[in-house]
Amino acid sequence: MSRKETSEAQLLSLRAVCKAFGPIAALDQVSLQVARGEILCLLGPSGCGKSTLLRVIGGIEQADDGAMDLGGRPIFGPQFFVEPEDRNIGFMFQDYALFPHLTVAENVAFGLRGIGRAAMAARTAEVLDVAGVASLADRYPHMLSGGEQQRVALARALAPRPALLLMDEPFSNLDQGLRDTVRAETLRLLRSLGTTAIIVTHEPQEALAISDRLVLLRNGRVVADDRPRHLYQYPPHLYAARFLGPGNELAGSVEAGSVDTPLGQFAAPDLNEGDAVTVFFRPTALHLLPAGDGSGAVVIDSVFRGEVESLTLRLAGSSDLVRVEVPPESCPPVGAAVGLRLDPDAVRIFARDQRAKS
Repeated sequence: MSRKETSEAQLLSLRAVCKAFGPIAALDQVSLQVARGEILCLLGPSGCGKSTLLRVIGGIEQADDGAMDLGGRPIFGPQFFVEPEDRNIGFMFQDYALFPHLTVAENVAFGLRGIGRAAMAARTAEVLDVAGVASLADRYPHMLSGGEQQRVALARALAPRPALLLMDEPFSNLDQGLRDTVRAETLRLLRSLGTTAIIVTHEPQEALAISDRLVLLRNGRVVADDRPRHLYQYPPHLYAARFLGPGNELAGSVEAGSVDTPLGQFAAPDLNEGDAVTVFFRPTALHLLPAGDGSGAVVIDSVFRGEVESLTLRLAGSSDLVRVEVPPESCPPVGAAVGLRLDPDAVRIFARDQRAKS
């Protein structure tokens, strides 16, 4: 791909963006690119800078330093600042921010200024239909369910045909069952329209499920940026590995290029002799075997989680505990001796300074 094609493929470019609130650095040298049509998730714990970054992109907050381009157009930098209403960016707030005194149709039409009454009515009807809420056009927000309010807020954000849509925890106010349904519907709509979107969430499983690319923030910095599947399977450091999902950890040290554990020996060719390390692997990387096969362990706890039984095991000859998930129908009883096999391709070895050396 040529430099021109690469430039045209990128919609948003952030370069070394900083934002502080008093002594607290909410954003610290954040650089980020978003491709046209991409759905990107900003993930991280509360206070990591996710929502601040979204507000800086939307122009609700003004960065202290750095620069941003949208579609090749400079949006802010050291000497200029484009106002939010002139950025062609849609913003969907966590609480939806629907106007209670306006009907659904009037809420959706609110951002369609300067296009004429007939064009406004046509676009409003079109986007209500696309979002699946055309039948609610004459209702007021207090008459809507949580899922319906979410769809109306999405329709309103999409009505002006924004170049970029920002969504701040858009599903967090919904009950779990409804959340899954509305999330799937929202994704289908965004992808069918080719909408470029940045979605903030604090839930790793949600970010893994909905994003084309996942950006993990910590203390105002980007600490991981990759495709979700690759980031989950090959986390660059222990923080990312822990944040993205449950895992087992065994302590060890490098001797002759490998690490010995109760579950086997694993190569660590890129680490230095004597380095203290953490051997990390997901519960799904462990496989239960009959007693006497593989590495020995004893079941010390069992928790039924519906589709799986989560077992806690104590490894033979060790105080180390590990978790493994098995189908409920094949779950051994507490106190049973079992064997274990660990998939070596699923093992990640991290130096204690958190560098990834898998």
